[in-house]
Amino acid sequence: MTDALTKRFRDVFSREPEFLARAPGRIEFIGNHTDYNGGPVLGAAINRNTWVALARRNDGVRRFASDSRKGVTELAVAEMERITGAASWINYPLGVLVALRDSGVGAPGGLDYMASSDVPMGAGLSSSAAIELASCLVFLEAAGKSVPREELVALGRQAENQFVGVPCGILDQGVSGFGVKDRLVHIDCRFPTFSTVPLPSGSNFWIFNTHTKHALIDGLYATRHAECMEAAKAIGVALLVDATPAMLAAAETRLSRPAYKRARHVIDEIARVERTVEALRAGDLSAVGKLLLASHRSSRTWFENSSPELDFLVDALEVEKGVHGARLTGGGFGGAVMALTADSFGREGVARVSEAYIAKFGSKPEIIHALTEDGATLVKAGP
Repeated sequence: MTDALTKRFRDVFSREPEFLARAPGRIEFIGNHTDYNGGPVLGAAINRNTWVALARRNDGVRRFASDSRKGVTELAVAEMERITGAASWINYPLGVLVALRDSGVGAPGGLDYMASSDVPMGAGLSSSAAIELASCLVFLEAAGKSVPREELVALGRQAENQFVGVPCGILDQGVSGFGVKDRLVHIDCRFPTFSTVPLPSGSNFWIFNTHTKHALIDGLYATRHAECMEAAKAIGVALLVDATPAMLAAAETRLSRPAYKRARHVIDEIARVERTVEALRAGDLSAVGKLLLASHRSSRTWFENSSPELDFLVDALEVEKGVHGARLTGGGFGGAVMALTADSFGREGVARVSEAYIAKFGSKPEIIHALTEDGATLVKAGP
């Protein structure tokens, strides 16, 4: 990928890039919408990455390009407002530049910027966090700055929350930043703190991307976020991580029905995450699989962020030999399903599930056999 990106950079900008960085997409393993509620979450960085190449300019101009889109967008360094239309993808790196400026770390001036990615967009695999972290790494190098890994992921989240406008928690950027091969990232989102949990050998991730709608910024994510905050306020806690099932039951009559349902899911999901950590440490993949299935059913029933396509895939995967469990991955409202499987589930099982999906919905899901990957990395630092 580095050679292809360097060639593309050279073709577009007629010079060599000075800095290269990559950041992985991620699987939300379990912990659906727990992160911005202060709870724990488990995720895995995967071997699908966004790559960013950059070279500095001294004329106060920033030029942005992507290998998946035609043309170059040129902005003056002072232009730091959100972009609409075909070039709106630039809001992710632009948001990072704004976060670097506003946090006092400092942003580079003029630059030529090129992005390339094989993280599917809209699949719930966090292509947005990948481009934010890869961008942040090259921007820091270009500005001659460095920050701890915790601050790197915080800057990415700040860009997404305050500039792009998605009120996500730290899951996406945290897993992309702290990923370790053959391990899952455990985030206690209250603080946040980051650690890893071994992934038992023989574990496989199969992702079924439905290519159905997954536009978090369209308001569904923000609505769920607001409902969770409403529930916490009515219960009398700052965040739902501090609520118990008994506290929720006592507050039920004071809650709107949607707020009650969101809180029911989040409180139960927080407990499922911790039980999953225990099962993983014990190497009990059967127990893990049951928790994944319970998580999906809770997302469908209580958080109402599943879809007919996602439900069909989970049900089809559950009865396949070698599948421990499956659930939607990411924000929901479409996107993808993740299956945790043994080695015995392979292309034949994938084909059966895919063919059943085609018969039901008339379209073919994109299939990704994902491997765990290390987190965001600077690949080239200077000429």
